[in-house]
Amino acid sequence: MTMPLDIAKLADILRLAAKEEILPRFRRLGSGDVRSKSEPSDLVTEADEAAERLIRRELEALAPDALFVGEESVAADPSLLAKLGSSDFAIVVDPVDGTFNFASGIPAFGVMASVVWKGETVAGIIYDPMGDDWVMAEKGAGAFLRRPDGDAVRLAVAEATPIGDMVGMASPGYFFGEERERLLANLAKVRFFANYRCAAHEYRTFAGGHVQYLLYNKLMPWDHLAGTLIATEAGGYAARFDGSAYLPNHVDGGLLVATCKDSWQMLRRELIGD
Repeated sequence: MTMPLDIAKLADILRLAAKEEILPRFRRLGSGDVRSKSEPSDLVTEADEAAERLIRRELEALAPDALFVGEESVAADPSLLAKLGSSDFAIVVDPVDGTFNFASGIPAFGVMASVVWKGETVAGIIYDPMGDDWVMAEKGAGAFLRRPDGDAVRLAVAEATPIGDMVGMASPGYFFGEERERLLANLAKVRFFANYRCAAHEYRTFAGGHVQYLLYNKLMPWDHLAGTLIATEAGGYAARFDGSAYLPNHVDGGLLVATCKDSWQMLRRELIGD
């Protein structure tokens, strides 16, 4: 398909925001530069807000007709989220994914953007400010690790393995009550699970072929649209827990990403259950 904007230019904007607004603040945040939102671990920093302002300003010139849906913009105006499902052209941005890590001085955070065209995610970009490279995909064109010097490496997910050998990422913190207890018990069936508190790096790790699954319950579009497209373009399989496709307007229903459909079905049965 023909992209509604230049993806390379969008990638450059994410890098610019990191260079100008995010990295200069890393491990230099003052006491008034970090605030809580919905809970003590749900943070926003001056870097998040400044980076989103820069990205939005640059996108107004690059794609003036696009609906801009940024994590911090939605925090200020929740009605933006509802507009995403009906917009023909939208750009969804997470200016600092992994804000808890960033605010804690942990070098595991990213800048993410996705392009939604007529209700479908058609491009996704995850920029790593510390490594200075992008993982990105356009629908139907594969997923790639790209570097500023122009070098590009095509990404492919890991080979399928038995559940007892699987390593991956799961976020039990957004499951509650008996559902959480059941998930934690069932995760004993896999070899290993981790949680980076940063979807950007979790999706990068999956698309690079280093883990076999990702599991989430909370679905905000800035956290998952880019990564899900990249994961599937790298050869993976993704769907909500009920087996339905994950779409830009979905904010619930859970999300399971696996190396193939057969692995997805087995993980769904063994980890989520009925």
